[in-house]
Amino acid sequence: MRWLLYPVKCLLAGFVAMQIFFALQIALWIGLDPSSTAFQRAERWRLCSWHWSCSVQSRWVSYDKISNNLKRAVLVSEDDIFFQHSGVRVEDMQKAWQKNQQQNQQKTQAGNKSKIALRGGSTITQQLAKNLFLSSEQNYFRKGQELIITGLLELTLSKQRMYEIYLNSVEWGEGIFGVGAASQHYYATSPAALDRNQSAALASALPAPKCFDKQQYCRRGSINYSARQEFILEGMDRVALAPYPKK
Repeated sequence: MRWLLYPVKCLLAGFVAMQIFFALQIALWIGLDPSSTAFQRAERWRLCSWHWSCSVQSRWVSYDKISNNLKRAVLVSEDDIFFQHSGVRVEDMQKAWQKNQQQNQQKTQAGNKSKIALRGGSTITQQLAKNLFLSSEQNYFRKGQELIITGLLELTLSKQRMYEIYLNSVEWGEGIFGVGAASQHYYATSPAALDRNQSAALASALPAPKCFDKQQYCRRGSINYSARQEFILEGMDRVALAPYPKK
């Protein structure tokens, strides 16, 4: 049995070392801005491969220079109680779990056992954990790792700092990352100058940003951006923003 214990110990040690790496990286972001995310790097490689020149756009903008209209719009779109919860929304995860089980059962009955996908239930913190460190592969191990990183983010960073990093790293179209690049690309303006309609339109893009930017990525039954924008506009006044602490 000893020969079995050795690989188990190695795997456990590797797993712990990986969590320590994640924790140290997150601690650095208390004062330093992330240069890129795992998702950004994957997209850059997909779009540009080994080419030096690349169309990927990204420009960091500090939290106090981002329009409150956009901050509220994104909360309505993605996670309206972000500033109140502790990283996960258990009820939403339970609903997502039930939906996944139903879909997986249907796929299994149809003989499609190899393509089982997970859906939904993610808070802004969970989305940030996934974008910063993880691949786009969907499985239960990756979801478990996402929850661990979510806890590390919540323990280490303030809500405002997490939201600042999220707004500067989230995808807003093919090769467009962060509000600095998005506001310039779509409206030729600064993030501070975004009005309510522009903010709601940008927030409506987040569930499917590539489709919002380019028709070639849209499929049948894709998101009705106009209806989603109206929904966001109606909800913007009911969400509150926490003040960003001075550095």
